[in-house]
Amino acid sequence: QVQLIEAGGGVVQAGGSLRLSCVASGSIFDINDMAWYRQAAGNQRELVAVITRSGTTEYANSVKGRFTISRDNAKYTVYLQMSVLKPDDSAVYSCQAAVLKYRDSPQDYAYWGQGTQVTVSS
Repeated sequence: QVQLIEAGGGVVQAGGSLRLSCVASGSIFDINDMAWYRQAAGNQRELVAVITRSGTTEYANSVKGRFTISRDNAKYTVYLQMSVLKPDDSAVYSCQAAVLKYRDSPQDYAYWGQGTQVTVSS
């Protein structure tokens, strides 16, 4: 099996910063895309940022210029550096990894972390 464990959430004042991390472990040969999603109370889950294995990134318009996604392939870890945080950024943040379980696997499998709460106070 594969587990994803997030860390780094908490309470921060508006304008502050937080860094989230997510470590994948278990039956992993390699990982393709890794991503961060968030879901605020009463809202649908939304994609925040995604990073390919080679480092290409994409961001939601609402976080461009404020958030940075990065990864360490050797450690199966993805990070989300969040700066200039706003109350609207408050949500449960979850990571997702597209896992290849063995060499030459024809497909990858999506796994999710349990989520970490980020609360931005005004």
